[in-house]
Amino acid sequence: MADSTFVSHEASVRLMAFAIILALLVLWERRAAIPAARSSPARRWSSNYGMGLLDTLVLRLIFPAGAVTAAMVAARQHMGLFNQLPFTGSGELVVSVLLLDLTIYVQHRLFHALPWLWRIHRVHHADPEIDVSTALRFHPLESVLSMLLKTGAVVSFGMSPSAVLAFEIVLNAAAMFNHTNVSLPPRWERWIRFAIVTPDMHRLHHSTHIANANRNFAFCVPWWDRLLGSYRAPDSASLPSSIGLPDAPFAPEHVRLPWLLLMPFRR
Repeated sequence: MADSTFVSHEASVRLMAFAIILALLVLWERRAAIPAARSSPARRWSSNYGMGLLDTLVLRLIFPAGAVTAAMVAARQHMGLFNQLPFTGSGELVVSVLLLDLTIYVQHRLFHALPWLWRIHRVHHADPEIDVSTALRFHPLESVLSMLLKTGAVVSFGMSPSAVLAFEIVLNAAAMFNHTNVSLPPRWERWIRFAIVTPDMHRLHHSTHIANANRNFAFCVPWWDRLLGSYRAPDSASLPSSIGLPDAPFAPEHVRLPWLLLMPFRR
């Protein structure tokens, strides 16, 4: 499919992929969820899904087609490394997806390391439980900063629009999958997490224990954690018994959307 046709339907393609994957993961959770009930599911879900909807509206307002548009501009203007090389097709797609995944890994580490970014990212970690809805719980400021970083990477490397759209779909799917409130069978999980980030691997990152919360930053593939020294294998001893902010106990306002929107600006 030509890029022009593919990108013209970008919003529809992403929405369809998102809806199908979300529905499948919600059904999986209903059948195999790990028990957790520290807060009202209705209030948590309304806040988390509300945050996801707000993020989408803000991004569509500021970046009508996001990083895909940046890729189209870069291609027309012959900007970026890949547009200076005979590098196209499946090879370019795979390399672009991996580079964007590495970009998101670096971004995630920065949001934990820099205090002013952590104030924004805290909104995601303040969720007292973790399920597929947590994957949508990012403050709009974080979503805007993430889009700016992705756009910079897309233009710098001259990634193709189809590769960027593929990554956006993969990232969305991976984030929902690794936040799902389920555990894979242990005999499969330890092999699967060599290729993709599993729910157990990411659940450790949401622990209230700071040593675990500063591990397993990857979203799609786990290789960046393994290569860059931030990997910790989930096991019976490390899987968290408590989910939430490392430096604050659960509070009722952590599941209230208006309070969460103001959270980065509160002391």
